Amino acid sequence: MVGAGPAGIYAADILDKSDAPVTIDLFERMPAPFGLIRYGVAPDHPRIKGIVNALHKVLDRPGIRLLGNIDYGTDLKLDDLREFYDAVIFSTGASSDRTLDLPGIDLPGSYGAADFVSWYDGHPDVPRTWPLDASSVAVLGVGNVALDVARILAKTADELLTTEIPPNVYQGLCASHVTDVHVFGRRGPAQAKFTPMELRELDHSPNVEVIVDPEDIEFDEGSIAAIRGSKQVDMVVKTLQDWAIRDTGDRPKRLHLHFFHSPAEVTGDGRVEGLRTERTELTGDGNVRGTGEFHDWDVQAVYRAVGYLSSALPEIPFDHGTGTVPNEGGRVLDLDEAHVPGVYVTGWIKRGPVGLIGHTKGDAAETVANLLADAPELHRAEYDDPDAILAFLAERGVPFTTWEGWGRLDTHERGLGEPHGRDRVKVVEREEMVRVSREV
Repeated sequence: MVGAGPAGIYAADILDKSDAPVTIDLFERMPAPFGLIRYGVAPDHPRIKGIVNALHKVLDRPGIRLLGNIDYGTDLKLDDLREFYDAVIFSTGASSDRTLDLPGIDLPGSYGAADFVSWYDGHPDVPRTWPLDASSVAVLGVGNVALDVARILAKTADELLTTEIPPNVYQGLCASHVTDVHVFGRRGPAQAKFTPMELRELDHSPNVEVIVDPEDIEFDEGSIAAIRGSKQVDMVVKTLQDWAIRDTGDRPKRLHLHFFHSPAEVTGDGRVEGLRTERTELTGDGNVRGTGEFHDWDVQAVYRAVGYLSSALPEIPFDHGTGTVPNEGGRVLDLDEAHVPGVYVTGWIKRGPVGLIGHTKGDAAETVANLLADAPELHRAEYDDPDAILAFLAERGVPFTTWEGWGRLDTHERGLGEPHGRDRVKVVEREEMVRVSREV
């Protein structure tokens, strides 16, 4: 298994519970496991991070082994894996930002949401500082990631000091000049992609005023059908309606939710100085069209939160249009649409970055079922000793980490947080993570 985030761990869980006599190794590029949970979920989401408890129980099983700080394509290749394993499942997720074709989107001061998320989540491979010198900021997109980005930008640093954010993130947020965050959606409230819980959490901060323009509360037949057909949509719409009709308070920060505004251009001379949007209108079926009416917004930074994108894997076919590995039920397909023997995918690299974390369970079940169906015909690994891969990595000088090592790092991070009444303080530097993990 390449990738020890939720998708890979769910696949390992299902495979381990099958009747097949299997041993499973999960290779992870980071020194620590859990992928998106550790490096993609906002630090003020303890309920979502609670998923770690279930994943922890899977990795605790004797038939599943974690090998971290190993970069596929650099530390080992597909041919190497084939020497030690009968089959390989890639579950590498999606960690890059989807591009947005918009004039001015490449100006300094324009950022991808994934990069910002990686910074505030303490990812070891990104810069330790983040420019927060803008007072007014635009966030493009109305999904959960957009709300995470907007919420972290709007909250005060001290509000987040109870979470696991590392010192460099706290210091960066302390220096933030942000007073207003504007979130823009091209369509209406009934077409927003965030979940009710994520939306309601925006209003929990004593320092952030959530503002919705009453003119943006508009529905057509398609919108009404969506509301009636989904309890989740209905809850989102009712929350937005309540916010639109209430009086604006006097909290020091403001988070504005704008609907029916399609980004048209990021403006500025040498850096971001504004955003131009086109007002849209509903067409009857829940879709929108432009009205030709444009609005200019005084913002000094723009964050695009229009979706994640998976990265191509060495030696593995990749569809750059969809950002996925071509596959049939998880079986990887070559250019001739033939199954690449013994190679499979699951999670976002399989179907694209859509849905919630739990949705990857269905992906994993399908992929594992097809792998087990193929098992009698799979080419057998050259080495059947489970420790052979450890000797291989040691010979190559790869300082890999283990599940036991994660236990040491976990204890260390919790120890850093304990004096301050925090669950943990996350270690950022890769070298430090590896050092703590490998201490004997």
